Amino acid sequence: MDANDLRTRIEKYIKGMEERLKNININDEKYSKVIELAKLYTEDSKYYLGKGDYITALVDIVYAEGLFDSINIINEKEFKSDVSKKVFVAGTFDIVHPGHIEFLKEASKYGRVYVVVARDSNSERIKGRKPINDENVRLEVIKSIRYVYDAILGDKEDFLKSVERVNPDIIFLGPDQNVDEKKLSEELKKRGLSPEIIRLRERIKKWNHSSTTDIINEIKKRYCNS
Repeated sequence: MDANDLRTRIEKYIKGMEERLKNININDEKYSKVIELAKLYTEDSKYYLGKGDYITALVDIVYAEGLFDSINIINEKEFKSDVSKKVFVAGTFDIVHPGHIEFLKEASKYGRVYVVVARDSNSERIKGRKPINDENVRLEVIKSIRYVYDAILGDKEDFLKSVERVNPDIIFLGPDQNVDEKKLSEELKKRGLSPEIIRLRERIKKWNHSSTTDIINEIKKRYCNS
């Protein structure tokens, strides 16, 4: 194998490892150190690859994969996500709080999460107020969340165009999203789409009282009525 072939293979290993780490769904803190080491070895591999030290780069990425696989073997049930499936999630995601994170975490159990972030104009029309953070800020925040595979801004005129763009296997709805599942399914079928529609039936109990509206009202109460 010549140097170019070796470099290409290492790059492929690194890319695959980064995908696995991004979509990892482990709830047990006892594995956090192992996961962190896998991330560090992956970063080291990228570093040595950039320096042209292919042997060290290969060794590092093999270590990373070994660490990751050890968790998979020991606790296989934690890896519930079918990464071959696309999961569509949509929302405003203004003032991201733990309830949002738990919602996205739940969505990630079904596959790779693609988030469509509502446009400012659409959010204002639906909620009756402007978002605190503009659409580009909200998009960047959502992109940084570990459970999100990719995120885009929604269509300004037609919500279903965003669904067409992602072409998901699953649409994951929150308990508070006012969407008629039957009508949504019928409209999507007209466009040649037939994703499974799954709804989270209730808020995660430990964050049951956490919402953007609650946060805004608390801020108003503390700082605007004095």
